[in-house]
Parts: sequence; C-alpha cells; structure tokens
Amino acid sequence: MLNIKKASLWAAGVASALTLISTTIAQQPRAVDAKVLVTAGTAKDAMPGTWLTYGLSQNEQRYSQLKQIDATNVGKMGLAWAAPLTAPGGRGGTEGTPLMWNNTIYQTMDNSIVYALDARTGQQKWMYDAKIDPMTARHMCCGTHNRGLAISEGKLILASNDARLIALDAVSGKELWQSKVAEISEYYSFTIAPRIAGDNVVVGVGGGEYYIRGFFAAYSLKDGKLAWKFHTVPPAPGKPFEDKAQEEAAKTWTGDWAKYGGGGSVWDGLVYDPELNLVIAGTGNPEPWPLELRGLSQENWLKYPNLYTNSIVAVDAKTGKYKWHYQTVPSDGWDLDGIGGFIMADVQIEGKTRKVIMQAPKSGVFYIVDRTNGQFISAEPFVPINWATGFDKKNNGRPIINPDAFYDQNKVVVIYPGGGGAHNWAPMSYNPNAGLVYLPYTAGTYNFVAAAEPNVNAGGGAHGLGQAGQKPRTTPMPIWGPTQEQVGRGGLQARDPKTNTIKWVKQGRGGNIGGGTMTTASNLVFQVASNQNTLYAYKADTGEELLALPYNLPGGAPPITYMIDNVQYIGFATGTQFLSMKVGGTAAMPLPPAGNAKGKGAPKGAAPPPPPPPPVDELHGNTKQ
Repeated sequence: MLNIKKASLWAAGVASALTLISTTIAQQPRAVDAKVLVTAGTAKDAMPGTWLTYGLSQNEQRYSQLKQIDATNVGKMGLAWAAPLTAPGGRGGTEGTPLMWNNTIYQTMDNSIVYALDARTGQQKWMYDAKIDPMTARHMCCGTHNRGLAISEGKLILASNDARLIALDAVSGKELWQSKVAEISEYYSFTIAPRIAGDNVVVGVGGGEYYIRGFFAAYSLKDGKLAWKFHTVPPAPGKPFEDKAQEEAAKTWTGDWAKYGGGGSVWDGLVYDPELNLVIAGTGNPEPWPLELRGLSQENWLKYPNLYTNSIVAVDAKTGKYKWHYQTVPSDGWDLDGIGGFIMADVQIEGKTRKVIMQAPKSGVFYIVDRTNGQFISAEPFVPINWATGFDKKNNGRPIINPDAFYDQNKVVVIYPGGGGAHNWAPMSYNPNAGLVYLPYTAGTYNFVAAAEPNVNAGGGAHGLGQAGQKPRTTPMPIWGPTQEQVGRGGLQARDPKTNTIKWVKQGRGGNIGGGTMTTASNLVFQVASNQNTLYAYKADTGEELLALPYNLPGGAPPITYMIDNVQYIGFATGTQFLSMKVGGTAAMPLPPAGNAKGKGAPKGAAPPPPPPPPVDELHGNTKQ
C-alpha cells in the first residue's frame, strides 16, 4: 500500500513538473532573428501583427498587411488607451518609431529613454534611462532626439545620444552590453535608429555641423564588438587610407578642408537589403559650408565633388567594403544633406521591373536609383527648387547646378529649399497596391547664405553664415519644379515612382520634420501631422480624407499599426504620452495643453491653415540631426 502511495505521489509530481515546463515553454515569446526580420511586414511575415523594424519591413516601405481597419470603419476610430512618457525630471519629446513585439510597445524618447508598455493596456512594464550627461545637448545638433530601436536575438539595441550602442534584454530591460562607438566630447552623437543586418547591428553618426569625419559602422549583436566601419570622408592628407574607396574619395577633395573634419554624417537614412546583401546609407553635407573654405570655387567644383558626402552609398553588409554610390549634390555648399530615409521596392519603369531605392532628402528632389548598381533612373523636384536646373543623364544623373546659386564674400543668394530642407526625418511610406509613395514635405522656405570666415560656436562648428548686417544682393534665379499653388507651403503628397510625378496633394498636413506616415493593405494611409496635433487617414489611391482625429498633445512621432487578440490598433508617441487607437475606442482623449482650450484639429473636409515656416537655427540651418 505504501509503495502504491509513493508511486502515485511520484506520478503526480512528474505531471506537475511537466505542466510547469509546458506552461513555461508556452509563455516564452517567439524569438526575433535575421530570418524573421527578412519576412517582417511582408505577405510571408512570420509574426503578423507585429512591428519589428524601423520601417516595418527591411525594405522600409511602412506598408502593413493588416486590413481590419478600412474605409468603412476608420471614421469610427477612438482612443483605446494612453500611457505617460515623461521620465523623471520631466524629459519628454520624441521622433521615434515604436516597435511592437511580444505584446509590448517599445518607444524611445529624447535623451535616450526607452519605455516598454503593455500593448493591450499601456501599462508600463519597465523603463530604461541611458543617463546621458546633461551637457550632451551642447555637443549636438539639433537636440537630443532619438528615432527608434532595433530588435533581434532577444536584444533591443539603443543608439544613445552620447554615441554609445547599448543592448537591452527585450523582456526585462536589463542592460546586456555597451559599445562606445565614438566620443561625444569630439562632437560625435547619435539620433539614428539602428538597423539589423544579419548578425550585426548597423548605426551611423551625427555631428556633421562640427569637426567630425563621418562614418557608419556594424557591431556584433552577440557582444557589441566592431565588425566593420565605412568612412564617408577620406582621412586628412598624409594619413593612411583604410581602403581603396577612401583613396578614391581623397582625389575629390582639395585645399585645407581637413581642419574642419569634412562632415558627411549619417544621422538618419540607413537600410539593409538582405537580397543584395547591402547596407545603404544616406550621407550629410561637407563642412564647412562655403566652397572657398574647402578650396573650391564655381570653376572647379565639378573636379572636386567631395565624396562621399551628400550621397547614397552602398557597402557589402558582411565586410563594409564599397559597392557603389550616387551623389545627390556634389560639393554641396547649401546644407542640402542626402540624409532622408529610404524606400526599397521593385517598380515597373518604362516597361521594365527595376530594383530601386527611393529617397527624398533635404534638396527637394525625389531620387530613384537602381539599388543593384547605383545607376541613376530619375530625379524630379517635389517642391520648388532653384539650386539646380536639371540632371545630366549622360553623367549618371549629375545635377546641373544653377550658376547663380554660387555665393562668395561679395554675393548673397536665396536658396530654395532652405536649411531645414524640403524633407527631413519625417518618414515617408509606399503602398505597392496603389503604387504610390506618401511624402511629408515643406516648400517655399529659404535662407540667405554668404561666405565669411567660419563662425565658431561653443561646439567648434564651422559655418559660412555671412557678415552681420549684410544686406542681400541677389540675382533672380529660375524656380524649377511644382508651383507654389500646387504644393503650398507644405503638406503631404502622393508620388507615382513609375513616372516620378505627383498624384495628389494635401496642403498644410504635416511637414518635413513632424510625425510621418504609414500605409496598409486596406488602401489606407495614416499620417501624424504634428503641426496640427491630428491623426489623419486617407484613401491610399485617391487621397480622399476619411479621418481627422485631434489628439490635443504637443508633438507627434511616426505612427505604426499592430494587432493583438484579433484587434488592429494604430499607435504613436507624442511629446508626453503614447496613444493607441482602435475602431470603437472609448477612452477619453487627452486634455489639450494650456493655451489651446478648444484643442481642435482640422475638421473633416476643411481646408487647413498653412503651417508656419520651420524655425531656423541660425548656426545649424535647422538640420534636425
């Protein structure tokens, strides 16, 4: 009898242990790895309903397969929940795209803060503070922004403002490793969202307005060790070349440029193409701005285009070795960074399917390039511009610079677009069904630029800003591109990449540095228009407005969509709260901030007021790095 009792207890113990093991296994979230990321956001998505990369898919189309929210019900959307995003000390604000994995929203905030929120309720699971030195902001242009995270192998990767790469346990938030990529004391910084490229994480540095030599680099996901580094500017004359690409780049520089570092930062645009095994980066302007301070003039700029600044640069994802480049603005003297985010797609152009990469950077031009080899396909202004008059297809699309756009110590020019650029960090998106790209933009801004001795600010930056009190003496320059009547002062436009033309425009909706867009398989486009504190939804093909939902809070970051328990949500961060919307949401919308008692956004169908011009940073041209 005793033996039977022992046997029964033993069996019960085994059953209990097996149940515990089974429950533990069931509770383990499905891991994200390189194979999962290759299909993320596509029709073959291994984790449908999640948002695992900055651009949803590695082609960065921000196109979701989710269809539950559509034209018949999007007008019934309301707030599901809101969660506070203000860290101790009141530090708020963000430009970050959230990720959603394991029923958890991961949102970065300015000053390198990370929140993990329950995606069903908004309840905070954990918060991580990189504890950057408050003095960091003095070493950065233009604010301690953070644009998002990367996730793979159970790790969240944060690029902190002070140029550290930090790996966190995605479930607990525990810090796993750190790598110092560069020195904030040397005016290197991070505002970029890292990207996963196989077993590595890739990141690019900010700081182009200071004495830096730009680069982007890959680090091992396992332990944070450097895998490779690609410099966007050659070493100073007399110093050894890291590779053949740097040797070739050195031939495109002249004069005493090296004492200003060269610039060429990589503070936003970065993608990984797993099919071609390429990392592709957008690079910033050369420093200092005035050509004569880089040994250049109107006569010799073609000979010295200052590679690899203002370029789309592709390197081998395993080795970092140069593959190809296309330069958007050779020897740029107007702060027209080639930094804007990318979209990769297969597009039918002139009867042939092309593997393209598309970019709409600060220059005001929408570029389409063959991503297999860097061959120029087309370039068309999406706002009025005057720095160029065309593109030379016989020379791989080299821009034809307007000769009147050059300036010197005796000449001031008015350049369209201005220092803030026609499109900055606000993400565009692409709907392959509609065949359109959705681009937030700002038009009609300008800046006066005159060459002078470099103005040296507290950060050591060198800029050509002109002499105080100097009155502009300008030569009228032709404006090329869409008319001001077509595009207004800013808004959202849909572009057809097959013809590189505008399909429809919503004037006054958002701009170059606010919110952003994403699109869905239900023929919808969602836009956070931070200048109006409103979430908009449109039909992707026609632009018909279906939703204008005021959210009353300051700021607005790029939106995402996700699904939990068969319910689709739209989520995005503001400067102080994360908002999650769903059809039939019943939670009370946040109260408007002080000074906006009505808290109203643009009513459905109403013509919104034009946005104010973006504030211009006198030292940095409002580059929003």
